Amino acid sequence: MTTSTPSSGEQMPSDEEWEEPDLDRMMRSERKHEWISEPKYKRMFDDIEDALQGVMGKGKFEWVDRRVFDQVFDRLTLLALHKLMQQGGIQTIDYPIARGKEAHVFRATSANGPLAVKIFHTTNAVFKGLAKYIDGDPRFSGLSRRHRELVNIWVRKEFRNLKRMRKSGLRVPEPLFNLKNVLVMEFIGVEGTPSPRLKDIEVNDPEAVFDDLLKTLAVIWQTCNLVHADFSEYNILWRQGVPWVIDVGQAVITRHPNAKEFLVRDVTRLTEWAGRKGHETQVAENLVRVLDGPVPDLSENTSVD
Repeated sequence: MTTSTPSSGEQMPSDEEWEEPDLDRMMRSERKHEWISEPKYKRMFDDIEDALQGVMGKGKFEWVDRRVFDQVFDRLTLLALHKLMQQGGIQTIDYPIARGKEAHVFRATSANGPLAVKIFHTTNAVFKGLAKYIDGDPRFSGLSRRHRELVNIWVRKEFRNLKRMRKSGLRVPEPLFNLKNVLVMEFIGVEGTPSPRLKDIEVNDPEAVFDDLLKTLAVIWQTCNLVHADFSEYNILWRQGVPWVIDVGQAVITRHPNAKEFLVRDVTRLTEWAGRKGHETQVAENLVRVLDGPVPDLSENTSVD
């Protein structure tokens, strides 16, 4: 059985690596969330409190410390989750399985099994640098650049990019629904255990994996008319012997002014990964294959469980 994370960014540490909670910070956080006690929000929070026991550091997921809750679950995020839970899409949010600068990803449960819930940070200045992946994309022209709205745009962008890639037969998580800064997706794992990143495993046939991923880049470019723009071993999961591509929020259309620059970067990273695994290949040759080679048929991928 494989284990790891369904999103890019730093993997969650093990129990042995997890730091003790900062009690002073927790006390400050209590004041930070005083709004929860306001009557108009208390009823809402009471409705979903049991479903958040894991991320609040209670229940069977006691190793999760309160800092995660304070960093991610602000008032508007909780309102969005409340609505999603009331609609029946999410039953519980259990524990974090990945974290990056822009978002935390949580394992969640639904009536149909595990889910991945990606919650984007709404107070992180990192998003100021993400406008370059939205500006120049006509799908999102004329939209507000206020920080919170930029986050919401980013979530919609990732949802639409996943839909487009999935339709073309690519192995990407199926996007289920999104609201504000919350994206709910298919859980990539086995028997409830998240799949590992390509970075964290050794593959038996690197040349075959490289060829599979180069075909993936070609389909993203030629069929989806997109470029991933952050294609690396950190954003590829290994599930039951095949790679799955994740974190596509920054993907831009091929008409984007920086699209070819991003594509060269993607191909270069993949080529460098292959080289580290002992498969020597050239960036220029691989770039030609992506741009002008025959479009691969990935229709069989749609049947992968």
